[in-house]
Amino acid sequence: MNHQLTFLSAVALSVGLMAATPPKKATLPRPAPRPSAVPRKFIDPQNMDMSVKPGDNFYQYANGNWLRQNAIPASKTSWGSFNELREKSLDAMKTLLEDASKSTTKGRLYQMVGDYYVSGMDSATIEKRGFDPIKPDLARIDKVNNKAALLDELAYQRTQSNGMLFGFFVSQDRKNVSKYLPQFSQGGTTLPDRDYYLKNDARSQKIRDAYRDNLTKMFALIGEEPTQASQDADVVMRVETALAKAQMPRVELRDPYKTYNKLTVANFSQQTPGINWADQLTKYGVKGQDTVLVQSPAFFKSLDSLITATPIEDLRTYMRWNIVKGAAPYLSDAFVKQNFAFSKVLTGQKEQTPRWQRISGLIDGSLGDLLGQLYVQQYFKPEAKQRMLTLVDNLEASYKEHIKNLDWMSEDTKKKALTKLLAFKRKIGYPDKWKSYEGVTIARNDFFGNVKSASKWQYNYMINRLGKPVDKTEWGMTPPTVNAYYNAVNNEIAFPAAILQFPFFDFDADDAVNYGGIGAVIGHEMTHGFDDSGRQYDADGTLRDWWTKADADNFKKRADQVKEQFFGFKVLDSIKVNGQLTLGENLADLGGLAIAYDAFKKTAQGKANGKKSMIDGFTPDQRFFLSWAQVWRINVLPETQAQLIMTDPHAPGIYRCNGPLANIDAWYQAFNIQPGDKMYKKPEDRIKVW
Repeated sequence: MNHQLTFLSAVALSVGLMAATPPKKATLPRPAPRPSAVPRKFIDPQNMDMSVKPGDNFYQYANGNWLRQNAIPASKTSWGSFNELREKSLDAMKTLLEDASKSTTKGRLYQMVGDYYVSGMDSATIEKRGFDPIKPDLARIDKVNNKAALLDELAYQRTQSNGMLFGFFVSQDRKNVSKYLPQFSQGGTTLPDRDYYLKNDARSQKIRDAYRDNLTKMFALIGEEPTQASQDADVVMRVETALAKAQMPRVELRDPYKTYNKLTVANFSQQTPGINWADQLTKYGVKGQDTVLVQSPAFFKSLDSLITATPIEDLRTYMRWNIVKGAAPYLSDAFVKQNFAFSKVLTGQKEQTPRWQRISGLIDGSLGDLLGQLYVQQYFKPEAKQRMLTLVDNLEASYKEHIKNLDWMSEDTKKKALTKLLAFKRKIGYPDKWKSYEGVTIARNDFFGNVKSASKWQYNYMINRLGKPVDKTEWGMTPPTVNAYYNAVNNEIAFPAAILQFPFFDFDADDAVNYGGIGAVIGHEMTHGFDDSGRQYDADGTLRDWWTKADADNFKKRADQVKEQFFGFKVLDSIKVNGQLTLGENLADLGGLAIAYDAFKKTAQGKANGKKSMIDGFTPDQRFFLSWAQVWRINVLPETQAQLIMTDPHAPGIYRCNGPLANIDAWYQAFNIQPGDKMYKKPEDRIKVW
């Protein structure tokens, strides 16, 4: 867990150079057109629904035909621009992995990713082994007969990357960003949010019933008799419900001060009399640390009471479930199918994701710097990095002007905001240095062993950070990831190679398309440095208040307007968007779009007017806003949408598109939006933040 990272999108599966370089040109240089190339329509009227007025529902106007013509594949829970690029990225990874799996002379990198892929695709061997790979862990847990042995086993399992009951990680101290600290977070539950355990609406009850059925069937798969399996399912439900009651709500977790509780190890132990954290940390492999960060002390007090009050046999049952749950995707077909059967209820997905996609994604997640090297060599053009840096320069210059011209911020705070803006570090495409994964052993015929070896390496890599200088060159995403992020504690923006494709970015596209796509994404990530959470970190990433009270109040007033705007939106006819949970992303979308538009207006195309400047029937400004809209086009299954409303800090695609537009004066002018149109807001009601 790293709560300092703020992502562009949650659909594609949750981060340099200094940003002070002045822009050299406002218009991006483009290579000469290829004479033989068929002209491409970067804004295609065939994707639009022109029976809808732009001012009534711009998202539908821009994307209506595309949405109708692009049903969600049976093996997916959503289908949109991010999904299309994710599929493209997976296809690229498949090619690379299959090539590596056939290589016998290209060295360790090819052997590692190639053999891992072969082992994951070897379903016959995986099927033959059943659940043999987890029998040693289940046997260990069966021997736990008292609370001391329980804590010992919990510690051992954590070093094997089988964390239970709570979260533990090593990351930067938000108030001393040059230092890594051990950190503890709430956890221990399986369902996507605490509310699934606590709410009594029909949807939550249906999911709880399906989860209990899943538990029963999973316990049966490891040999339990039906009655015992049913009883054990009830035990897990009781333990996880108790943990859910102790957890802070998701909205509160967005507060970087509320979740910053620095304690000495001794004081932490005093708050949980049944747990000696000094002893636990030693068993985690942590040495010489007398201070930790605790996300929610109240959760750990409740956890301590829960461990004391719960019979040891029930805690063993909970631990057995966690072993099965963590391993199920990597065991025989019966486990994989049952795992998916529950996922169908939770998400609405009709068919299992193809095995090759699951294995490709797994390797990207566990050996991403090896696979990423192959991806960059094959698919990333070096000139794309330079084009992106030019775009970032232009967005930065636009942002600088916006800050200087704010009418609600004092000069003192403006200076500090500009200092932070100019301190942004940029990460484009791929890391400057790659992880080598020394110590990971990959065997061609041992899939589960490979998963475990890579997971243990990740844990040890994390622990070994302690006592070392913070590595600010490290990335929070791999190059094949279709996403982007802002990292508050490093004050950095990052754009992996895979997102630098259409509809976000294309070498042959006009500036309107690139600025409405990747330009707004760049602005989005920059604005995360100044959203309701990011603004609380200063130029070097430290959690430190640099605002005057009056300026903070002025910001909050505007942020509250955005919050209320999004609370007014609904999905599935009755479920409200959570304006507080999505506030940071909504501020980033609004700021990113406004900044990108002003940067676009400095280009030659942005300055052009009249019919001569039209392409495919649209003016430059219209193309800019249509490009913005097509980035967010997406169809989502109802079950998945209901889950995302509870868990995703991003608003649904339709509102990511329409919500910010209703506050942008230039959009009204570009499409002649008038009073009476459903999206129309009076000029004085349009929200201006950054």
